[in-house]
Amino acid sequence: MGPLRSTVVFLWMAITVIPASSLIILLSPVMGPEARWWYIARPWLRGAVEAARLIGGVEYHVEGEAFLPEPGDNQRIILCPKHQSTWETFFFASSMPRPLAYVFKRELLFIPFFGWAMACLNMIHIDRSARGDAWNKVASMGETLMDAGKWVIMFPEGTRSERGGQGVYKTGAARLAIASGASIVPIAVASARCWPRKSFTFIPGRIAVSIGRPITPAVGESAAELMEKVEEWIEAEMRRIDAEAYPAAERRPDPLAEEAALQAVLEAQAAAARAAGGGGAEEHK
Repeated sequence: MGPLRSTVVFLWMAITVIPASSLIILLSPVMGPEARWWYIARPWLRGAVEAARLIGGVEYHVEGEAFLPEPGDNQRIILCPKHQSTWETFFFASSMPRPLAYVFKRELLFIPFFGWAMACLNMIHIDRSARGDAWNKVASMGETLMDAGKWVIMFPEGTRSERGGQGVYKTGAARLAIASGASIVPIAVASARCWPRKSFTFIPGRIAVSIGRPITPAVGESAAELMEKVEEWIEAEMRRIDAEAYPAAERRPDPLAEEAALQAVLEAQAAAARAAGGGGAEEHK
């Protein structure tokens, strides 16, 4: 049933992306990018997430939403999620309270319909082979789009990592945060447990998403130092929300489990003390 359900979901995506993308493209001359985002792109992305949930059995649970800025807060924000599958690219775009501007490689623009629609949504596509020009484009467009009310989203590892794996955290998001005065919101996402990378089959289950407190660059802090903070939080949190994917030695201690274990030890000691006291009393009778 799993492969059949997955096929149905992907067929739904393939069929519906054509009219949705066509609408975005055709309405570009008469409808602003923000309206196209809220009324066409976001509903389609939400539909894809819900199709995966209702048909594919991919549930999800989100922690830490209270750490996101209030809707009226206009501070510059860069989202930095863990990247394990395509699921999070759909989920964040469909669930965040602000429109998102993804930073992505320009090759995606050549995907029929989907890529063409992305080109009409005021995002940041870059040529990875031209590193200097790519960074200049991210810096200039990122600041402009954040001031226009969007949040920039960058996957710091650059590409999808395997479940339990860890890629190299690049400093692009940290450089942009320092240059623009933005805050970075680190996000742990355990999506590979339900949608492994390079796979077209869903594994029914629940994806855990954990949003961290915004990290603001400190005065004089380097991009490497700032990204190290982001990496440490994400990777430690990944070992909490998807502990079975990592070696036991790497897992973050569970405070509740530690407290329960300590309580059990104390109760055992108390029971032993009571037994010893009772035995002594019997001997003196």
